[in-house]
Amino acid sequence: MSHDSEQCDSNFLEDALTPRLLEETDPRAILRGGLPDRYLTPDDIAEIFEVPKETVYQWRKKRIGPPGFRIGKYVRYDPADVRAYVTQLKSTDDCAA
Repeated sequence: MSHDSEQCDSNFLEDALTPRLLEETDPRAILRGGLPDRYLTPDDIAEIFEVPKETVYQWRKKRIGPPGFRIGKYVRYDPADVRAYVTQLKSTDDCAA
């Protein structure tokens, strides 16, 4: 293997690891728990939980999903509340097991 290809491989690895390293060293990444640093939409919730958007709206109607709030006519979810909801589900599931 030539020196140029080794340098290329090294740059490729650096580029591939850089986002993960930044996330690991950024204290906000820990606080967010991997969730975006913005309020989430029903589409985001549906994507995160891999359910149809209609399910997200049904959860809200039945008050069984992550707590949301309205901004005008729009529903939004605080990432910290979503994280707390998941943590609660996990602890409830652990107790039942």
